[in-house]
Amino acid sequence: MVIASTQKVSSPVAPPSDSRERVSQGFKGLQDRICQKLAEVDGVGQFMEDQWTRPDGGGGRSRVMKEGDVFEQGGVNFSEVWGDRLPPSILMQRPEAEGHGFYATGTSMVLHPRNPYIPTVHLNYRYFEAGPVWWFGGGIDLTPYYPFEEDVVQFHRTLKEACDRNHPEYYNTFKLWCDEYFYLKHRQETRGVGGVFFDYQDGTGDLYRGPSQDGPAAQHSQQVGQPPQRSWEDLFKFAIDCGDAFLPSYVPIVEKRRHTEYGEHQRNFQLYRRGRYVEFNLVYDRGTIFGLQTNGRTESILMSLPPMVRWEYSYAPEPGTPEAKLYEIFLKPQDWVNWPG
Repeated sequence: MVIASTQKVSSPVAPPSDSRERVSQGFKGLQDRICQKLAEVDGVGQFMEDQWTRPDGGGGRSRVMKEGDVFEQGGVNFSEVWGDRLPPSILMQRPEAEGHGFYATGTSMVLHPRNPYIPTVHLNYRYFEAGPVWWFGGGIDLTPYYPFEEDVVQFHRTLKEACDRNHPEYYNTFKLWCDEYFYLKHRQETRGVGGVFFDYQDGTGDLYRGPSQDGPAAQHSQQVGQPPQRSWEDLFKFAIDCGDAFLPSYVPIVEKRRHTEYGEHQRNFQLYRRGRYVEFNLVYDRGTIFGLQTNGRTESILMSLPPMVRWEYSYAPEPGTPEAKLYEIFLKPQDWVNWPG
C-alpha cells in the first residue's frame, strides 16, 4: 500500500496563457450541446436565456425551461466571474490563494422532471484560478424517486467509461467521493444514487482532496497512491469529457420512463423527496455557497431549486412499498457498476 501523505507533492504546472479563454469557450460549448439536446428530447419546452453582468466583474448566461412536456423546470447555466477579493469558502480551503485576484467559471445544471419515475439530475463542472493556484472540480449525481436498478447501472457505467478514458482510478475514487459529498448529515442519508464528484484537481498529489481523511474515498485514494503528474490540458479534457457523458447517461432514462403512468400518491412522494434536494442545496452545496459569497446573480444561483416541493412531519414509508425500497437500497452507497441484478 502506498500512503499518500508520505509522498512529496510536486507543484502544479502553470496553466497555458490562454487558459481563461479556452475554459470559458469549453464550458459554453458544453452548455450549448446540453440545451440543444434537452429541448429536442422535451419536444415542447424551450430554454429562455437571460444574460447577466456581475457588478464586481464577470457575468453569465442562464437558460431555464419551464412547463415542458418532460421537464417541469430545469436550468443550464454558464458563468464566469472575477475579482480581487476571494470568498471565505475558498480561503478556508486554499489559503495560499490570498492576495491574488481570482477567476472562476463553469457550467451547472439541475433538471426537475414532472413524472416521478424520471430522476432529478444535477451537473456542475468548474474551473478556478488565483495567482499560482488553479484547479478543476465538479461532478454529476442522479436523484431518483421511483428508481429502476437498470437505469442506475446504465448511468454509472456511462460515467465510468468517460472517466476510464482519462485515468483508470478516476471513477473508483470520484464515485466514492460523490457518495461522501452528496450526503445529508442531518438526515443520515445520501441525496440519491450518486455519480462522480471531484475538486481541487491541479494534477498533483492524491486524487482525493476532500475533508474526510478516514472515509472510503480517502482510503481508496491512499491505496492507489499519487498518480503521475497531470497537466492543465489533461484535466481540462477530463472535465469536458465528464460533461459530455451527461446526455448518454441520462437521456435513455428519460426516453424509457417519460410515459410511465403515475397518480397523486407518486406525485406527493416526489414533492416530499424534493424537499431533501432543497435542504442539501441551501445547507451544503459548495456552488451555492460560493455564488452567494461572490455576489453572483441570485436567480441563477437558486435556479437549482424545484418549482414545487412539500415537507411532511415525521414521514416514514410503509414497509414493502416502492417508497421503502428507495430508502433501503437506493439511498445507501452501492457498487452500481457491478450490480448483480
